[in-house]
Amino acid sequence: MTVEHPATAGWRPHPRYPDPAITSLDPRFDKYRVFSAAVERLYTGCRWAEGPVWFGDGRYLLWSDIPNNRILRWDEETGAVSAYRRPSDFANGNTRDRQGRLVTCEHGGRRVTRTEYDGTITVLMDSWRGKRLNSPNDIIVKSDGAVWFTDPPFGIGGHYEGHKAESEVPQAVYRIDGETGETSVVADDVLGPNGLCFSPDESMLYVVASRAEPTRKILAYDVSADGRSITNKRILIDAEGGTPDGMRCDIDGNLWCGWGMGDEALDGVLIFAPDGTKIGRIALPERCANVCFGGVKRNRLFMAASQSVYALYVNTQGAIGG
Repeated sequence: MTVEHPATAGWRPHPRYPDPAITSLDPRFDKYRVFSAAVERLYTGCRWAEGPVWFGDGRYLLWSDIPNNRILRWDEETGAVSAYRRPSDFANGNTRDRQGRLVTCEHGGRRVTRTEYDGTITVLMDSWRGKRLNSPNDIIVKSDGAVWFTDPPFGIGGHYEGHKAESEVPQAVYRIDGETGETSVVADDVLGPNGLCFSPDESMLYVVASRAEPTRKILAYDVSADGRSITNKRILIDAEGGTPDGMRCDIDGNLWCGWGMGDEALDGVLIFAPDGTKIGRIALPERCANVCFGGVKRNRLFMAASQSVYALYVNTQGAIGG
């Protein structure tokens, strides 16, 4: 196992307090800032970092480095980074199910998998009605055990993040029942379905439409009482030229969204109140693709951003399941 020590950790050697990289855009964000907490770079050396997921029982973070075909592991105790899985089948999004097992979207096999306690891999879904999926992208698990994921064609567009191939099914958002394994399409009207997450009470589903015209959107849906379907599609956030990607909710229902590309002034994370108002920003020197909450108290935001992974302590906690 190759272990790397992040000699370049801390992308600014002498951060100021309060960190000027963290900006309040609305008074509602002020209470989430920690005065003496600064953005830290934990690791650099990826080609495209994605899918961070926290394992509190082992005090480590996993994330995907898609073009390098690997999942990396950062240990909180030592700061060491090692290869958790290589090859990873061009893994992208990751999360944990309610039994603590790793659940992963894989571009290479065009499938969703679960890593069992003994390390074996179970395929949860790789086709829809006899045809192969596109390239599962991002993934979440609801409290009832159901796996929800997005399936755009981004990972089969070339050989950089997977294997070039033609789409066999329309892009969609899928649900895998946690008890029966039954699969269903919950949304087939999202242009470029990408990041997704539930509100803290799971009454709403948020989905990034990354190919919406003329600008990207973050959509909101109401989740049915039985948790099996969604209705009332609406635009919660118009990105107005920005590029939302992966996102997670905190316990107050705020959305913490990876952002960037096209305008360096937007690279980092944008935070939105539940009503869609932009309330805060974390500036990074790279586009942020995805985030998760972790740490002992779930109050540390981990940010997978292009070639690096960053972290910031915040005065809130990630919603359970994110």
